[in-house]
Amino acid sequence: MVEVPIEEYLCARIRRAEQALMAHHEAVLRTYGLTMTQYTVLLALSRTDGQSGAQLARACGVSQQSMATVLNGMQAKELIDRKPSPAHAKVMIATLTDSGRDLLDRAYQEVIVLERALTDRFSADEHRRFCEFLDRATATLIEQTPATPAR
Repeated sequence: MVEVPIEEYLCARIRRAEQALMAHHEAVLRTYGLTMTQYTVLLALSRTDGQSGAQLARACGVSQQSMATVLNGMQAKELIDRKPSPAHAKVMIATLTDSGRDLLDRAYQEVIVLERALTDRFSADEHRRFCEFLDRATATLIEQTPATPAR
């Protein structure tokens, strides 16, 4: 087997890019009193308002227990409102409040600066191809992830 230096591993490069992205977003969001998960909840609700904790947990890639804690905190800050679902009394449906939408709008204006800076680093063709490469890499990562056995 030929040893490849770790700095040439695609997985290591993807991980470094992900760490840099998260560090940037967390630094920006911290100035708004938001965590990355809270920001993702606000973003998800801005696209499809009226979601359950389970739906938001899936959108954020966290457990339902973690999401319940996040939503309680966001409700206390009046960023979201939650009401029982008309279909299932035990399911709470989260919606954005005006202050949650305003905070998201302000934070988004800073987060999008990075997106524009990244886009500007590539020609239109490079950008298109890079997105295709990332999509293929993501598909491979998903395909290669072992399924979790049902409990």
